[in-house]
Amino acid sequence: MFTGIIEEIGEITAITPAGDGWRLTVRAPKAASDAVHGESIAVSGVCLTVVGSTADTFDTDVMKQTLDVAAIGGAKIGTRVNIEKAMPVGARLGGHIVQGHVDGVGEVLEVRPGAQWSVLRISLPHDLAPLVVDKGSISVDGTSLTVSDVSEPAAPAPWFEVSLIPETLVATTLGSRAAGDRVNLETDILARHVERLLAFRAADTGADRAATPEGGSR
Repeated sequence: MFTGIIEEIGEITAITPAGDGWRLTVRAPKAASDAVHGESIAVSGVCLTVVGSTADTFDTDVMKQTLDVAAIGGAKIGTRVNIEKAMPVGARLGGHIVQGHVDGVGEVLEVRPGAQWSVLRISLPHDLAPLVVDKGSISVDGTSLTVSDVSEPAAPAPWFEVSLIPETLVATTLGSRAAGDRVNLETDILARHVERLLAFRAADTGADRAATPEGGSR
């Protein structure tokens, strides 16, 4: 479990093929300094397991499914990544509940820099659009952010916007994002639960109607 508060920016220093996946070596001195085998670290929003470490790097395996569904599949040696260690029990929830399970990938459509702030408009996969609301929470490359604007429900190409404060621009990789960059998206877990519950409610209602003769009563 994570909170979306990035602790440092790391760098991928090695990519080694491992079956149909990868073994990544990430340079992240703060995270690696006390990393232990088997613990979870979020790498740009992807929850990965430490399989080895040095004083300033850690190794982790990435399965093919993760490479297929997350932006990390396009990573190269030198790629900068957001790093967050798992939240300890009893810690403050500074961002929002982030699982490190990427729902999909968005594309940065526009970057509107301001004197201090910067606004990113990011494309949204159609199946995720109902889960993103104005002023709601979303994780972008593992960073907990508040949605500042969102496309209308009927929009043919859904999008959302986030407004980045100076601290976020400096402390995460989002400050260097440009139009065309792909980013990992994780929607709010509460929204996903509600969507699932409504889907079951609709299915149950449909089954009840099918079992009731037309014009009859139960």
